[in-house]
Amino acid sequence: MRDPTTSTIGRMVAAGCVMTLALGSAAACNRGNGEDVVGLITKTDTNPFFVTMKRGAQKEARAEELELQTFAGKQDGDNEAQVQAIENLMSYGAKGFLITPNDSKAIVPSIDKAHEQKMLVIALDTPVDPPNAADATFATDNYQAGKLIGQWAKAKFAKDNKQAKIAMLDLNANGVSVDVKRDQGFLDGFGIQVGDPNRIGDENDPRIAGHDVTDGAEDGGRTAMENLLQKDPSINLVYTINEPAAAGAYQAVKNAGKAKDITIVSIDGGCPGVDNVSKGVIGATSMQFPIKMAQMGVDAIAKFAKDGTKPQPTPGKDFYDTGVQLITDDPQAGVEAKDSTWGKQNCWG
Repeated sequence: MRDPTTSTIGRMVAAGCVMTLALGSAAACNRGNGEDVVGLITKTDTNPFFVTMKRGAQKEARAEELELQTFAGKQDGDNEAQVQAIENLMSYGAKGFLITPNDSKAIVPSIDKAHEQKMLVIALDTPVDPPNAADATFATDNYQAGKLIGQWAKAKFAKDNKQAKIAMLDLNANGVSVDVKRDQGFLDGFGIQVGDPNRIGDENDPRIAGHDVTDGAEDGGRTAMENLLQKDPSINLVYTINEPAAAGAYQAVKNAGKAKDITIVSIDGGCPGVDNVSKGVIGATSMQFPIKMAQMGVDAIAKFAKDGTKPQPTPGKDFYDTGVQLITDDPQAGVEAKDSTWGKQNCWG
């Protein structure tokens, strides 16, 4: 067992390193705790999904006696902050890091540099481009997550004998894979023919009222929904990239006096989102498991540090599938789901 005084000093030294590197120093700090360093680099530090992911990584790092250093972009799409984070971790001499890339292509040269230092690189939630630029990817099957809420919405509208007019609230203009796959999966699940499966917005179906971007944020969701309702007041179904965007969309819908007329579906399965399912704000959401992603990622780096073992993908896929579960209190025939009570017990597990 380590001396608690030594551990405290080690944490103080580590804190000093964080401050030095945050101020732009490229020099590695002398570490006092003797623990291997692992990094976590998320898209932002404000989205509840990534906050939860961080908690999972912290818990597993403590269990593995690793020192976790965390970094984040200022907003979705902030590649430069993630590049700097990798530089910092290289200066630390980290054994590896987990990353949810803001720009799947632009981050690859920095990952290549990390590999030159024999670091293990694991993508979480969002693959890099090309996917094999990382050593492994632990993620939700985002296409399946979108497909599930599309299938649910299709069944609901068929049962209610309603013709859909759909607003698509996506992430941003960068075309990152998580954004594209969720969007295209939803359309597939709803039975709408897509054009190029790697591109958003090229479908040619009159049921699509339009696309707008949200940056995965509540404010963005509200603005995007306002824009699309102005364009087409007959919208009655809203796809959202994530639950913060869904919450913002609902505010716009409510302000327009259409809360009873419009169904919102989303992806995340966070505790606030599940609460919104129980309140009827969100009709159905696909639950992800970011704690599982982060814990498995940290564990993989711990094993790599010990004996060089690298993680393997789920058989038949080019990534490790961490699972997805549809959550709704309005179940539809032929679409397997759990209710919000189960969701509250398991949100983001």
